[in-house]
Amino acid sequence: MDRKTFESIVIEALDSLPPEFARYLTNVEVRIEARPSREQRRALGLRPWQTIYGLYEGVPLTERTDGDPLIPDVITIFQAPLVRDFPSRDALREEVRRTVLHEIAHFFGISDERLHELDAY
Repeated sequence: MDRKTFESIVIEALDSLPPEFARYLTNVEVRIEARPSREQRRALGLRPWQTIYGLYEGVPLTERTDGDPLIPDVITIFQAPLVRDFPSRDALREEVRRTVLHEIAHFFGISDERLHELDAY
């Protein structure tokens, strides 16, 4: 799948967010990369056979104070593993949306453990 088509699927997922959540994302940059960089993999402690579909990098809203600088948070969606693991367009669209929501949950301060508890992982 070409990048432009994949990008449209990511935009569709972002556009589907309820306005009450989307309004908090004005200082969040959403990127699309082919796969995680070596530095990202190292920082996460990923083994060569492990993969991720998305990554939130920043300071969650729940950990901020009034004096924190407004450096943009970054959500990166990784195209290659998603396209590889979800070959049908409908399955890919569903997983991209799930991944986008998952990374936005981290922006709001929701941990992986809590997402497991909520059966939203």
